[in-house]
Amino acid sequence: MTGKRIVITGVSQGLGRCLVDEFIALGHHVAGCARNADAIADLAGQYGAPHHFRAVDVSDDASVADWSRDVLAEFGTPDLLINNAAIINANAPLWEVPAEDFRRLVDINISGVHSVIRHILPAMLSVGTGVIANLSSGWGRSVSAHVAPYCASKWAIEGMTKALAEELPSGMAAIPVSPGVVNTEMLQSCFGDSASAHQTAGPWAKTAAPFFLGLSRKDNGKSATTP
Repeated sequence: MTGKRIVITGVSQGLGRCLVDEFIALGHHVAGCARNADAIADLAGQYGAPHHFRAVDVSDDASVADWSRDVLAEFGTPDLLINNAAIINANAPLWEVPAEDFRRLVDINISGVHSVIRHILPAMLSVGTGVIANLSSGWGRSVSAHVAPYCASKWAIEGMTKALAEELPSGMAAIPVSPGVVNTEMLQSCFGDSASAHQTAGPWAKTAAPFFLGLSRKDNGKSATTP
């Protein structure tokens, strides 16, 4: 089939959902996952084969393994893997964040990225090409009060991705990508009404999708930010 094969996590809303629409509009093929089964059903109804969507919690390694096997068998080895799935903590000083909330955030934002890479990357390595773009944040390169767990997870993404970049063969790349400040539910949870001063995910995806498609070996290990 023509077009690139693109795998994206966290496609039920926000950045991930808008990237799906934009990549498909540009003639590419998308396999995606998210926890929200209703949103996934809507996506699957809107975009049939060769696209591939399933409800998956990336913090559940067994579910990621099962989904990855089906994606690789039915959809094929991706040219581009975008690890987008993430959550943010409710605004609070670090010492007031419940242990369960902290654990859940780490399980999705860090362990989930590792799980997807662990199950998808070997197929990409077997063909020796492909780009892994792990969604970071401005808060993966700086910090703010009351979102310490989220900051910690995105700093981890920066470090993990840069280390992965050192391990890949010459035809591949791993890149931590900050989307910039985009008005999504996640931003609204910490910015409140002031989130409306920023662009929404739809317009963002119009420029972000071509940016992701243009990533290559020359970008390997470099912290990037979408336009």
